[in-house]
Amino acid sequence: MLAGAGQGGGEEAADAAWAQDRDRRHGERLSQITYSIVARDPTTGELGVAVQSHWFAVGSLVSWARPGVGAAATQAIAEVTHGPRVLSLLERGADAPQALSESLAADSEAAVRQVAAVDASGNAAAHTGSGCIPFAGHVTGDAVSCQANMMASEGVWPAMLESYAQAGGSLARRLLAALDAAEAEGGDIRGRQSAALLVVPAEGQPWETVVSLRVDDDPEPLTELRRLLELHEAYEVAERADSLVGEGRHGEAAALYRRASELAPDSLELRFWAGLGVAQAGELDAGVELVRAVTEAQPVWSELLGRLEPEIAPSASAVLAQLKDPREPRG
Repeated sequence: MLAGAGQGGGEEAADAAWAQDRDRRHGERLSQITYSIVARDPTTGELGVAVQSHWFAVGSLVSWARPGVGAAATQAIAEVTHGPRVLSLLERGADAPQALSESLAADSEAAVRQVAAVDASGNAAAHTGSGCIPFAGHVTGDAVSCQANMMASEGVWPAMLESYAQAGGSLARRLLAALDAAEAEGGDIRGRQSAALLVVPAEGQPWETVVSLRVDDDPEPLTELRRLLELHEAYEVAERADSLVGEGRHGEAAALYRRASELAPDSLELRFWAGLGVAQAGELDAGVELVRAVTEAQPVWSELLGRLEPEIAPSASAVLAQLKDPREPRG
């Protein structure tokens, strides 16, 4: 889980103390963190943050979001305390501009900070301190803010906003489109190292997330982050299929299980459970073939198949019997 995703709505002092401890552990005083986007989806109400930097584990510092409250990004010479502090202020009733202003007022080094926030009503606000390393700046739009520092060009943050506005699909995919646009304009003058994506629902418990992904160290972090998002989406499809089985909608479930496996063809894990799901949905032969491909690639899955109790996987015994002897009676 990304740092900040699980922080509840407790007292501001507790949030700040926890963040300050994390500052020490990550050497935040030295961190120079580059570009990010915070946004609220007007259709779903989801709130999200996406970031990329030539700094190790950028998602552990920048990304903060809380369901039904808001999202925040804190970067440049990062004071991580701004993340939980802004969220606490939003939860108490401040809007994004008010929360950002109050949080920065308590920071004697606001000139070297870059902070942005969006609240659950879609108000967005950002601050780029005069001491941020050029090129640095921000731009806000309808329920979105894009901010960057230490950029190769001044075109980065406007390009992010334009790309986000024009992109379709889920909030997560629109956030990634903004990061891609930043790279197309030159991105971080130092290059690339890590990236993160955090999306939370419009309402829910403080720890709930829709997407929570991090790439802490990779030569192409955005490529890897997109791969992880695609895998995440495949698992989401499989989970929807599980729900349909529970509702007795077996035909629809079987189609979704197949779709999940197609979305992540290299995932033996998904193919295995998809096979059991298809079998449980009434298509035993098709399910057996999916599981067979997994057990042939890694025989250890056959042992797991034999350990599964009916309460966990009702179709496991029938699939195992067919794998051992295709002539085994069905039913």
